[in-house]
Formats: sequence, C-alpha cells, structure tokens
Amino acid sequence: MDMVNRKLLFIKCMYVSVFLVLVSFITFAQRPVDKVYPWLDSAHSRWFYFSSACRPFGMVSLFPDNRTDEDWDSGYRYEVDSIQDFSHVHEWQLAGVAVMPVSFDMRDRAKLFNDYSSRFLHSKETVRPGYHSVFLEKYTLRAELTATNRVGFHRYTFQNSKHQGIIFDLGKHLGPSDISEGGFAKVNDYEIRGYVVNAPTFRRSRSATVYFCAVFNRPVKEIILQEGTEQRNGISKWSGKKGVVLLTFANQTKAPLLMKVGVSYTSEEGAAENLKVEAPGWSFDTVRNDAENQWNSMLSRIQIEGGTALQQQRFYTDLWHAIQGRRIISDADGKYTDCTGAQPIVRQLPLDANGKPKFNMYNSDAFWGAQWTLNTLWQLVYPEVAEEFCNSFVEYYKNGGLIPRGPSGGNYTYVMTGASSTPFFVAAWQKGIRGFDIETAYAGLKKNHLPGGMMSKIGYEHNTAKGGGLEFYMEHGYVPYPLSDTIYGMHQDGGAITLENAYQDWCLAQLSRALGKTEDAAYFTRRSENYRNIYNAKERFMVPKDKHGNWQKPFDPLITNKGFEEGNSAEYIWFVPHDLPGLFSLMGGADSAVTRLNKQFEVSEWHRFCNEHPEMAEPGVVEFGAVKAPSAARKFINDQRTWTNYSNQPGTQMAFIFNYAGAPWLTQYWSRMVVDSAYSKVSPYYGYNGDEDQGMMGSLSVLMKLGIFQMTGGCEADPKYELGSPLFPKVTITLNPKYYKSKQFVIETAHNNSQSPYIQSVLLNGKPMNKFYFRHSDIVNGAHLLIDMGAEPNKNWGKE
Repeated sequence: MDMVNRKLLFIKCMYVSVFLVLVSFITFAQRPVDKVYPWLDSAHSRWFYFSSACRPFGMVSLFPDNRTDEDWDSGYRYEVDSIQDFSHVHEWQLAGVAVMPVSFDMRDRAKLFNDYSSRFLHSKETVRPGYHSVFLEKYTLRAELTATNRVGFHRYTFQNSKHQGIIFDLGKHLGPSDISEGGFAKVNDYEIRGYVVNAPTFRRSRSATVYFCAVFNRPVKEIILQEGTEQRNGISKWSGKKGVVLLTFANQTKAPLLMKVGVSYTSEEGAAENLKVEAPGWSFDTVRNDAENQWNSMLSRIQIEGGTALQQQRFYTDLWHAIQGRRIISDADGKYTDCTGAQPIVRQLPLDANGKPKFNMYNSDAFWGAQWTLNTLWQLVYPEVAEEFCNSFVEYYKNGGLIPRGPSGGNYTYVMTGASSTPFFVAAWQKGIRGFDIETAYAGLKKNHLPGGMMSKIGYEHNTAKGGGLEFYMEHGYVPYPLSDTIYGMHQDGGAITLENAYQDWCLAQLSRALGKTEDAAYFTRRSENYRNIYNAKERFMVPKDKHGNWQKPFDPLITNKGFEEGNSAEYIWFVPHDLPGLFSLMGGADSAVTRLNKQFEVSEWHRFCNEHPEMAEPGVVEFGAVKAPSAARKFINDQRTWTNYSNQPGTQMAFIFNYAGAPWLTQYWSRMVVDSAYSKVSPYYGYNGDEDQGMMGSLSVLMKLGIFQMTGGCEADPKYELGSPLFPKVTITLNPKYYKSKQFVIETAHNNSQSPYIQSVLLNGKPMNKFYFRHSDIVNGAHLLIDMGAEPNKNWGKE
C-alpha cells in the first residue's frame, strides 16, 4: 500500500469513527450491562449455566430453580412454568440453601410442606445481571433477588393479607447434589444460622458443606419443622435429614419482607462475617445498583461501536457468560476449606499490608479447551483474574500435591483429561502475568506431566492414577485405545489423550525454556512430537491404536467417543496447534491441508457448524479418501457425526488453521460464517448449541467477533494474536495498567459489513502489517489496528 492510499484509509477510518460515535450515542444509548440477554439458551444446558443475582465470580449465584432433580436440564429452565425454590449456590458440583417465600391461611399451612412451588409468567419477570424479579402467582407476591459476592439479598412484596413466611428446605436434592444433611439454630428473633451438606457425587468424591446465616428485617414469629411426615411447632434448633423449615412473620402487606443470606464453606461464623462485611445495611436497591455497576464495569472494558443492536446484544451476553461461571470459595477474610487431605481443614490465604486477602480461592469446571478461549480473553481483558486463578491453583498444589484441572468443594475432581491447567499458566507467564510463585507453580505443572500427576488420571479417577496411560505414553509415544479391560474413570479415549498430552508437553517446554530449564525443555519438546505416532497415512486421519500397536478397525472418522473425547477423528486430526507445519507435512503439504479443511467447512455449513443445531437441512456428500459425509440428516444429528463442530471445545481452532497454511482469506471467511451461523441469535432456545462449560464458548464467541485468536493458546514467547474477520467497525479494549504500558488496544475497520468479511490491508500503529498476526508486546506498548475490509479476498495479504 502506497503512502497516499494509507493516508486515505486513515482519513476514512477517522470519519467512520466520528460517525459511529454519533450513531452509537443516538441508537445504542445503553450501557453494556443493559444489552445483556440473560435468557440466552436457558431452555437447555445445566444446573450452573443460567445466572442472574450474582457478582462476577461471586460465591453466591441466586436465582429460581424450575427443576432440581439432576445436574443436566436443571436449575432455571425457561420452558418450565413453575418455580420450586430460590437457591443460593449454583456451582460446578455444588448446590445449597434453597428458600421460598410463601403466604398462607392457617388452615392450609400444613399443606405448604408437601408442595410449596408456584407458577409464574415470564411477562411478570425481570432478569438483569445482578438482579432477578418474578411474581409468584400462587402466593400473589413479588420476589426480588440481588447479591454481593457472598450474600444473597431478598425483597418480598406481598399483595394479600394472608400470613407470611419463608421456607428453608434443608434436605432436598438440588441439581448435582443430594443434600444429605442439614440443620439450623435460631440466634435471636431476627437471625438464624445453619448448614446443608452436599453428599458426594460421581465427580466430587467427598461431601461439601455450605453454611449460612440469614437475617430478617422483621422478627420471626414462629418456626415450624417438618421432618419426614412429622411436623413440630416452636422449634428453635434442629439437625438431621430431609428437614423443611417454615419461618412465619407478622403481616405487614405494605412493607416488604427483607432477608439477607450470607454463605460460607468454612463455618456458620464465616457466613455471618461475610454478611457483616459485604451487606451491613438494609437498602436492597443500593446492593442491586452496586451489583449492576460492577457488572457494567467488567463488561465496559470492551467498548464496541457500530454493528446492529442484535449484534451488540449478543456480544455483551457472550462476554457476560465468559466471566460468570467459575466462582469464589474463600470467605471475605481469606479463610477457605481445604478438602484435599484426609479431613477438611480451614486454612488462611496470605494477606496484604491492609489485612485483605491477596487473592481468592476458586471452584472451577475443567480448563479443558481453555487454551483457545479463557487463556486469550481473560489474560487480555481481565489479567488480574487470570493471576488470581494461578495463585489459587498453586494453593491447591501446596495443600494436596497437585495443580488441579477442575476443583470442586476445595478438592480435586480429576474432571476430563490431561494437564489442562498447563497452557493457562504458561500463557499467563509469557504475557507478563507473574504475580504468583513461578518456581512452585512449575514444580506442580511438571509433576502433572509425570507419573502420578494429572496426566496419569482420566475423568473422575479418584483413587488410582492409571487411566491416563501416562507410563505407556512415555515409553511408546501414544496412549492406547482401549487402554485395558479395567475402567478407571470416564474419558479413556487414547487418541484424544495422546494429542492433548503432546500439545501440553509443548506448552510446558516453552515455560521450561523461559525459566532456563534446558533439559526439561528438550525432554518435553521431544514428547510434543508424539502426535505423529497416531497419524495413519493410509486413512489420512489420526487413528487410535491398541496397546499392541494395531490400528482401530473398523475406523470411522465421524464416530464420537471411540478413542476421541467429545469429538471424532475428523475434528481431532487438526489438534496439533503447536506444530501445524509438521501436521501439514504428514498430510502432503499445506495446499492439501487447505483443500481438505475447506471441504470440512463446506459440508458442515448445512448444520451451521454445530452438532445440536435445531435448524438442520439435508447435507451433501463430500469425500475424504474412502470416507464420505453422511447422507441422512437425522442420523447425522443423532450420531453427532460432524466434520466441523463449534458447539464444543475440541475443534474450535479449526477456522484459524488456514492462516498457518497460506490461506488467511479462508480463516476470514469461515470464522465470519461460524459467527453468523452459530453465535448470532438471541433466544432462550438457542445460544451455544451444546455445553457452554462455564464461559468457554462465550469467550470463543467474543474472540471471534473481535477477530483475534491464539492458536497455541498464547504459550510461545511473546505470543501471537492471529487475525480473523472482526465483526464491529470499532472495538476499544481498556487495559489493566498493572500489566500493560498502554491504556488501550483498538481494533478499527473500514468498509466492514455483512458482505465484506475479507481483510484487504492492515495498518498497525500507522505502518503496514502484512503478516496475519501481531505480538503481545504490540498490545503492551499500544496497538491500534486499522483494517480495511472487502467483499472479495485479497489473497496476497497475510501470507508472509
């Protein structure tokens, strides 16, 4: 691009920016928090997916439960027309403190215990980040909910003259957990304290106790307990199984009944202290506004301009999901319960000079797939959160001897496979997020890659360390499928584990090199080439091998969970993010790789690149060697026979592989097509088309709309950010000054519309950028991208 054209592009972008500011002010005069659509996909998914009355990463996640009987298809479910309760903990393998406001006549009071649910209408419901309001038809009362990090705040406005009460169900099954035991004690007329015990689950092998302290703005008149079929009045203290407690209050129909419920995993006293610290007053609206403002502050770190109102709404809904699922388990004073040993131990986090905890402890579903989602988004926009998670996971290592890949209830769950936390730590360090003990972290990460560590265990393998097949992998260079006749846990899929281990070994090698540990770097680099050992040149796919070295027969690259975890060989063939040139070489060169990958996207377009999409059409037939795409749409859906799947993590990097194969215009085209097809609508019935996994698919959607991606998960030195097809005319990311020299990172586009997905040229800080990527150091020092878009591909750009 010559100097004249560069100046013209700059002037055009400046005019576009001014125009967008005016349009945004006139058309979208809303804060980011106002654009969130909380009902997205709420007719599907699982116990912890939906959210309303909570703070970012808060311990309390308070909202109505429409179903409570299982982990999946439970919690808030849009199509269910009755509310069972309002519970305070909706977490990865945790639940607790279910309550329900009620009104009643004395003669019908006993019936409440048999069924206290109530019908409701969405037309009388308001849901926003940090707030939930719903009208309970059965009791003619409005229930409003908000929260601090560790306190649920309730406001109940009754519209009849009946007796008023609140039910505490201390024994019902809630989502993933059976509540095996509970109890309470009346402290005074305005306060009760108690606990509920989450019984062990298949995933969380030990019980976990949730303690609570509830205070009211009116005195409690009477407490009635039902235990089994027996009812007792005038109770002030109880513990046992399957207990339901009714607290009654004096009738004051014009004045709302207020309740604050502090929660803790350490003790009832910890719950009371959390309440005292975080919610000392009685102004519901103040807490609600604070919650909403906190959400808005987090969401506002990314300011988008232009696009449609729907696109902006979906973007901020995705970003909201990206920062809400994984939750705090430590108290306000830094105490937390460590359950990694034989008995639970209450421990204390390190404090700063002001006596405040230096970081929080966290619960978390797996980081399986986070290399392409949370790594990039959190470490760019919320680096202080990424640093807290690193510190939290190091704390687990100090306590229990392993860095977790998904802890629950203060203990390991061994969820999924591999050492999925390794890329997260490595990427953080490479990006200058270094406020954690790196030597201790490295010791824990290395241990996870050796026998007895996380790589030795597969899904929920609590008592052995054999299911991961690590010793076999170290000796023979692959994990066999089947590994043995013994089922040690879930996810014993040797093909996927081999590829995952190889990538994670490469990540650890990068950290080893950065820390000057050259022998480790060489060793783990050699292991990172193990992906080659399951490439079958005849089939032209990654094919599982048994322990005798025999290839899987019959082999079908579209079969899911037969050696490949939550995916198939058609997706996992591309799971070599650390050595794409090596993969292309096995395939016969980059051109061959482009051809077959492009075919996979073409055949997947009919089902919108997802395996659970509700709007399917009949596919065509596309050949890959001897393998053909299926011809029966219904069989395709039922068998999840997908060539390209953006409803789960294993293949979410596929659109960006074209960048590395010399065809960046195809990355631009297909990444935009995926966004438009899979992540564009706003509906209770549509959203992520699968398991959103605590922010991962929300993060992916955000990154693809920003037009940036990190193939290696950001684990190389001075990590690359690859370009896709930015959706919005302008994006401004406010950077945390603790980690970045620059205040902002700006991505600006010209001629950007639904018919112009292709990059024509790029200016980085006013200078031509002809590579398809830029570096993390560019962002640190201040990056302003000006991208000219067009309707036709520029096949000369980005091939350097």
